[in-house]
Amino acid sequence: MTLLIVGIVLFLGVHLVRVVAPGFRRSMIARLGENGWRAGYSVASILTLILLIYGFGQAGQVTGMLYNPPVWMAHIAITLMLIAMICLVASLLPAGHIATKTKHPMVLSVKIWALAHLLANGETSSVLLFAAFLAWGVILRISLKRRERAGEITLRPFVSAKYDLYAAFIGIVVWALIIWKLHEWLIGVSPLVMTSA
Repeated sequence: MTLLIVGIVLFLGVHLVRVVAPGFRRSMIARLGENGWRAGYSVASILTLILLIYGFGQAGQVTGMLYNPPVWMAHIAITLMLIAMICLVASLLPAGHIATKTKHPMVLSVKIWALAHLLANGETSSVLLFAAFLAWGVILRISLKRRERAGEITLRPFVSAKYDLYAAFIGIVVWALIIWKLHEWLIGVSPLVMTSA
């Protein structure tokens, strides 16, 4: 469990540097240059993600259950994941209505993903992981809102509603693949098994 906690703190900490230590970030960019900072940031993100995944796998073998979610929670989780996938895809495309209305669709996608998995998983390690990501999403969204008000960032302008259709179609396809096999291949558990338990 300790390794999982360290992994969570380091991984999410790396992704909150701009929020909790903007001065450090600016000083490192001044020292390393924009490209040097991005390279170091990417390496740190990958290494801490590997540690997080390994720690989660180890913790899952030794931690027990905090609660036992009812089967219908898994159905809600699967539905929420469809929304999360559509938001995720919308964040990667030119802005349509989804992107402009949600403002930060990728952050929203992470929050929905975390909430969905909290509803469907009662293992101590899972609750810790997904609660941490949900908290990260909330903190980041608050920070982004403040930066918008301060004029530090501007939201992406609306381009076309066709990108909403693309986001919905691609999101549904990705969601279906995850439900069908990808989740089982990558995580070792089929969401469909959880809904029939």
